[in-house]
Amino acid sequence: MAGTVFIRSCIVLCLLIHTALCQDCSQPCDCPAESPLCPVGTSLVLDGCSCCKVCARQAGEPCSLLEPCDHHKDLYCDYGVLSDTETGICMAQEGQTCDLGGVIYRSGETFQPSCKHHCVCMNGEIGCVPTCASNVRLPSPDCPYPRRVQIPGKCCEEWVCDQIPQEDTFQSAMAAYRELSGPDVQPESARDNCIVQTTDWSECSATCGMGVSSRVTNDNEQCQLERQTRMCMIRPCNAALEKDIKRGKKCVRTPKSQRGMRFELSGCQSVRLYKPKFCGVCTDGRCCTPHTTATAEVEFRCPEGDFFRKKMMFIKTCSCHHNCPRENDIFLASNSRRMIGDYDNDM
Repeated sequence: MAGTVFIRSCIVLCLLIHTALCQDCSQPCDCPAESPLCPVGTSLVLDGCSCCKVCARQAGEPCSLLEPCDHHKDLYCDYGVLSDTETGICMAQEGQTCDLGGVIYRSGETFQPSCKHHCVCMNGEIGCVPTCASNVRLPSPDCPYPRRVQIPGKCCEEWVCDQIPQEDTFQSAMAAYRELSGPDVQPESARDNCIVQTTDWSECSATCGMGVSSRVTNDNEQCQLERQTRMCMIRPCNAALEKDIKRGKKCVRTPKSQRGMRFELSGCQSVRLYKPKFCGVCTDGRCCTPHTTATAEVEFRCPEGDFFRKKMMFIKTCSCHHNCPRENDIFLASNSRRMIGDYDNDM
């Protein structure tokens, strides 16, 4: 009996030693040639040894030194949940929950309110990415009247071609090609024969903190409508802007950061310091939103050592009004307020 207990104890000890060795960072890095492809909404991060890039573990999933949690979503590995000290469960940092249609989501939790959106709750703020393609089909000789239709059993709408116009011919009004003067005349390129069309930038998807703004344009070499996006920050969250309101005034319209700051995006920081302008606040129920803006590229550096560039909105002036967006509204693009004078800028 004692011998059996001793053998079992040795087996357990060997397993613990093997697990510890597997989690040891003293071994040389041995990473795959290509980084893994992560599901939508899952970050690609360095493992706990800062060695190989792995798909981050999500809330409620097992985690370890070599399988870290998604720090971009403020998740951490709680080793006190399981009896195995080398394995934990990804838990969300203490943060505000999100309320969407009466459903409460924890900070760091991902969810799909519909088949067309994949969302995440981040400390009281909801961010979503579309799961359906946003491509736009232009009229052409073989497809003079394209239109979107809902296919039974499918989530996303698809394009079909009509040879005669329908009652609602919105898409046909988006024709972007000039008629040729003769049957044998060929354009030198699609851009030479293109009528440039660009929509206004949509409102920022967040009333504070980092958000996204988008527009549709065919200003490219192929003269094809494409959706462009830029990052935006109307104001920092938890900023006490009311103290900047001057005596006798009800609003502070366009305050400017007095100290240099770095923009943060998914755990990455801008390489440069910026002193951006923000939209202020009012004490009479009005809200302040961007009126004139510029767009410039910002370079970000991540803890994993990666660099990337993103277009970002820089506020020039703001206007204060009563046409205010709803708080925590993830579909602010439907609440459109025209911005004028936006231009690209090499800041």
